[in-house]
Amino acid sequence: MPTRLPRWLRLLPLLALPLLPATAPKAQTLTAVLEAEIVTLDPHFTPAYITRTFGYMVFDTLFAADGQGRIRPQMVQDWTRSEDGLTWSFTLREGLAFHDGAPVTAADVVASLRRWGTRSALGSRLMAATATLEANDTKRFTLVLKEPFGLVLDALGTTSSPVPFILPERLARTPGTERIAEIIGSGPFTYSREEHRTGDRMLLRRNARYVPRAEPADHLAGGKQVRIEALDIRVIPDGQTAIAAMRAGEIDYIQYAPFDLLGALERDRRIRVQSFSGLDQFTGHYRTNAASGPFADPAVRRVLLHLVDQGEVMAGFGLSDRYARSCNAFFICGSPYESDVGTEPMRRPSIEAARAALAQTRYAGEPVVVLVANDLEAAKISSEILADRLRRAGFTVDMQVMDWASVLARRTRREGWSVFGVHALGVDLHNPLTNSVIGFNCTNATTGGFHCEERLTPLFAAFAAAPTLEARQAIVAQMQAIIYEQGIAVPWGQFAQPAASRVVLENLIPSAIPLFWNVGKR
Repeated sequence: MPTRLPRWLRLLPLLALPLLPATAPKAQTLTAVLEAEIVTLDPHFTPAYITRTFGYMVFDTLFAADGQGRIRPQMVQDWTRSEDGLTWSFTLREGLAFHDGAPVTAADVVASLRRWGTRSALGSRLMAATATLEANDTKRFTLVLKEPFGLVLDALGTTSSPVPFILPERLARTPGTERIAEIIGSGPFTYSREEHRTGDRMLLRRNARYVPRAEPADHLAGGKQVRIEALDIRVIPDGQTAIAAMRAGEIDYIQYAPFDLLGALERDRRIRVQSFSGLDQFTGHYRTNAASGPFADPAVRRVLLHLVDQGEVMAGFGLSDRYARSCNAFFICGSPYESDVGTEPMRRPSIEAARAALAQTRYAGEPVVVLVANDLEAAKISSEILADRLRRAGFTVDMQVMDWASVLARRTRREGWSVFGVHALGVDLHNPLTNSVIGFNCTNATTGGFHCEERLTPLFAAFAAAPTLEARQAIVAQMQAIIYEQGIAVPWGQFAQPAASRVVLENLIPSAIPLFWNVGKR
């Protein structure tokens, strides 16, 4: 086992960090460690969660989701919709300004939405249904649809990454395939390259020009009142070191508390552990390769429905019922689209049932290549448990261990892999149009396991056009039945990745996406 360094030595790199120029007063600075270093700052360029977190701090959105998942106006003051649902007119609220002092205009909005539409699956569907999107004057813009699209506000207020953040028009005209040259938003915090040390820390300051909405803060919606002067984001990859720094009073907030330390943190009166539920939880799936190997056969893939024991995976994480649950709903439990359609084989998982199901297929002992990411805890444990159960059910298993970047590179190939474990947030997975597991069905993308189930294609379009929640729920049930019938992917559990914060923080908004407005520091 590796030798643990003394506590004072583990803290030494943190205490020796160089000061940034003109740092904010310490009493008014909140110091945070996020899931990873913020590398990509262009909020449209990548779907990476850490870039989305940065985006919500520095940029703003037209609409936003409240704590109940309802879409509320944010930059928009009011809007109208024609009786046929095809013409939407929006008016921006007063007081919106970019960090360089320029007012936010309708032209900025139009250019930003068009750029976002080239990077987002949901945005591309909205743009495909759009006839015109034009600015009427500095404050008003109009969206005219050429066909029904029942998710206009859901798209403009989506939390699915990349989010439709608003940029200055001159930056939004940058092609989506290129990164913007400057980071200028209109959000509650400002960014400065001079106060960003790559690999070390980033200092975001309170935007003195920001005019919050009048309503109280409610998750991503409402008034974004910033009660701190600066947000100091430290790069500390090791969770043990970050927790030691928190206990020493050097760190105020850690986005992902290590699973194995949760019990100790819960007993520490100086620290508050924040759990999450519903859309703020992660759901894990086993992704399968339909292009080659044993899982090219849907009958063999369906064996996984009998094999996967979500309780065993969650136990492997060491998570209690407070943080984890079994969930057979493909579009996650606790969402508007939770369904039990097609889940019968998954309700009583067993090695024996899987072995019997495998015997009914044409499987002849070909190797199943299981990719195991050794640098992501959830992906590693879930894949290792699957490899063990596959062997016990009668599969020949070739378990290949590598880092996550190598897993992502391998999955783009049609050969050389069969299955791996991965997880994503419910805010992305609960909607079929933003669900990354099935979002690349029958496309040329190399990230979807090369699945092509033609029955799903018209259902995506029908979901987008459906006028009511009830209609969308019926369509989702049809999709889930097809997904499990074909064994496209199998969930391995739904769980929270708790955050940890010092008790000196007040009014921290509970969210899996870290939010630093509304919070104060005693």
